[in-house]
Amino acid sequence: MTEYRASFDAAIAFSNGGDLTVHGFRVDLPGPDTSEADIATLFVASLGLLMTDTVKLTNVRIFSEPHKGTRGGPSEPRHTRQPASGDGRGRLVELNHLPQEGGTYLEAPGGDLAAVELVKAVDLPAVVVRVTGARRSPIGVGSLAPFDVRGHAVLLHTGVREGHCLAAGAAAWLVEHGAVLVGTDADGLDDCAREARPAREALLGAGVPVVERLTGLERLPPTGALFTAAPPRLLGVGRVPVRAYARLPLT
Repeated sequence: MTEYRASFDAAIAFSNGGDLTVHGFRVDLPGPDTSEADIATLFVASLGLLMTDTVKLTNVRIFSEPHKGTRGGPSEPRHTRQPASGDGRGRLVELNHLPQEGGTYLEAPGGDLAAVELVKAVDLPAVVVRVTGARRSPIGVGSLAPFDVRGHAVLLHTGVREGHCLAAGAAAWLVEHGAVLVGTDADGLDDCAREARPAREALLGAGVPVVERLTGLERLPPTGALFTAAPPRLLGVGRVPVRAYARLPLT
């Protein structure tokens, strides 16, 4: 079977300031028809670049060549669920607002909390995506690509109640890459000033529960914690306050 790679130049801007330029970089590709947008995502993932805002590629060339094992690329082994570091019996951290503070809510796919399986709400290995300090703009694929999200709860640490919504394309990327739950410390995943809710609809439509208005995400490591936000089994109820918490890994 023929394998393919790409060579390109790239200019990257970061949402918290700064930029990076590379020339003649190469990544493994899943096939010869890989789009430039997907090549940019593979590039960000290969370097583990955090808080990437924009990536512009030039001089893109796709050619047949055996894969070299690009991190996050098609030849890297994939797992349905990554174990947390340590034995998972570390300290518990509260992640929910009290009711008088507005509460923390879980929304169920299909508007039915009774259908949320425990494997999608309990002891999920967590990935904490930090965009604190970045300019307030939609969180795109560039902020997510450095992380292996498959089988994980993806928790967006924005540090603000509004202004850091999740881009619709980023929500689709999370679905495609196997995230099992998505949470945020903001009031909502989408722009609260607009009626449309494309990110939430994309996730719920794919069976991914959404947790909004979390707190305490600054106390979690980027990876290694176990996240829980199990809702009551209420038939025909789609959204409910939850007591969310995380178990830190032993150090």
